[in-house]
Amino acid sequence: MKRMFARHLATFGAIFALGLGAISPCAAADDDVPEATDEASAATEASEPLSVALPPQELSEEILFHLLVGEVAASRRQYTLSAQTYIDLARQTRDPRLARRAAEIAFTARDLELARAATRIWSETDPGSKDAQRLLDSVLHGNLTPLDGVETQLSRALAQRPDKLGANLLGLAHTLSWVENKVAAMELVFRLTTPYLDHPEAYFARAQAAAIANRANEALAAIDLALAARPDWEPALLLKAQLLINAGAAVDASKLVESVLARHPDSRTLKLAYARSLAAARQFEAALDAFRAVLDDSPDDGEALYAVALLTLDLGKHAEAEPLLLKVLEGGHPQADAIRIQLGQIAAARGDHAAARKWFEAVGPGRYTLEARVRNARSLAQQGQLKEARRVLQQPVDTPEEHQRLVLAEAQLLTEAGQGQDAYALVDAALVTDPDNADLLYETAMLAERIGLFEVMEGRLRKLIALHTDHAHALNALGYSLADRGLRLEEAEDLISRALEITPKDAFILDSKGWVKFKRGDLEGARTALEEAYAIRTDAEIAAHLGEVLWLLQLNDDARRVLDEAATAHPDNTVLQETIRRLYQP
Repeated sequence: MKRMFARHLATFGAIFALGLGAISPCAAADDDVPEATDEASAATEASEPLSVALPPQELSEEILFHLLVGEVAASRRQYTLSAQTYIDLARQTRDPRLARRAAEIAFTARDLELARAATRIWSETDPGSKDAQRLLDSVLHGNLTPLDGVETQLSRALAQRPDKLGANLLGLAHTLSWVENKVAAMELVFRLTTPYLDHPEAYFARAQAAAIANRANEALAAIDLALAARPDWEPALLLKAQLLINAGAAVDASKLVESVLARHPDSRTLKLAYARSLAAARQFEAALDAFRAVLDDSPDDGEALYAVALLTLDLGKHAEAEPLLLKVLEGGHPQADAIRIQLGQIAAARGDHAAARKWFEAVGPGRYTLEARVRNARSLAQQGQLKEARRVLQQPVDTPEEHQRLVLAEAQLLTEAGQGQDAYALVDAALVTDPDNADLLYETAMLAERIGLFEVMEGRLRKLIALHTDHAHALNALGYSLADRGLRLEEAEDLISRALEITPKDAFILDSKGWVKFKRGDLEGARTALEEAYAIRTDAEIAAHLGEVLWLLQLNDDARRVLDEAATAHPDNTVLQETIRRLYQP
């Protein structure tokens, strides 16, 4: 039984050696452990040799249970629990490997007291360990640093297992995921991989670390070197595609994956990546076909089925999306609450608010709780139950951020119910307790404009711009308001131009640019800006502005086409309907 304990610890060997999880994607299996009678031969792989024999210890069910608790807690980033579990085990067994693991996790948790306790036990149980003594000196003097000692251990781990070098290189970025300074972690990965640049896995590790550190150019350069060494290496191709998507080059990503898929048409992974890249490129119909192709091969593929459901929903095909979402939910998809919200939205869109609220109320505690509450309240308001909707939104929450979101949601319901004064008063009261809050300043400004408090609106927006000079929406809102009222048009155009410098392709800011040019008499300039805006977003008010400019340019047929199409899509928009009545009247 004593040997079984040594063998079990060896299966966790890479984990013990590297601190936060194994360097290899797979921990060593029992078959990797040498059949030796000396317990020291089962000590942690790729680590400093033990200076003492291991204590005799049976692997009881209790010890095995606590080993698993410690590892599961670490994998879930519950580092304090994990470290304390390992400290208790080390005290009980006097095994230096457990003490070292406890120290490494306490190190990750930045818990100085736990680190002191763990390194004391480590030093006591393996008095010849230089690593234990160095870390003990470090924590006793209070100068604990995140990467202290990690480079030495990782370098040793890579060097001492040449048979697992590729897998260990691939796991480097994951192993260092706990490091807060991502640039420092990237630099460490680059140093560690320098001796192994004849292995494409080294460049893959560099690409991963650079991507995590938001160094896109370095990540792409590294992954290209990996692919130069191994052109059809699927993991590297997939990483490059993701890097391209992250860089806003989703079309290039889809072309890359498509070219590889042509050479490997049976790869399910590449088929999924191709479908995802098309979705990222906003080629939704093509993405839908690509995901359906995955389903043709694997009808029970939950991820592909969910993607098909979402794309169908995004394309406005609610009747087709609903049974797909129900099937995904019945299949036990991990995003069950997100699916419940989507099913609630479908029910609300067809006017079945009772069914919608059942879905929203079925959402459990977690990341979607607040979203479900807001949508539930909206459903109630749409049925004329505004008082009950407000009661739902006014229930206590845990954080100021959650409270703010509910206040803004309540204000929106009040505004839609024609109670603009109450909406303004509600958000203005929230602003009193947080006077520099950007979201509250912007919202009170917009609500003030709705009820004719233009001086308040301008004051709030100017304060917001002073606090956040790059707040494009505040610059645009102030510029548009001035232009719409025919005031200080040169200043209005300057404000809108500043907003466009920050977000050049924002349809609403382009609409403002067109409107201020219209107000200044530049009809051709207005037409150019408004057509660009409408090409990006077929919004009702942009259509109203573009239709009016086209009408004044005596392009009446074009104006009618734009206005009539918009009226069909947005029959209840008051700005659009008023523009049509004014222009079409004899």
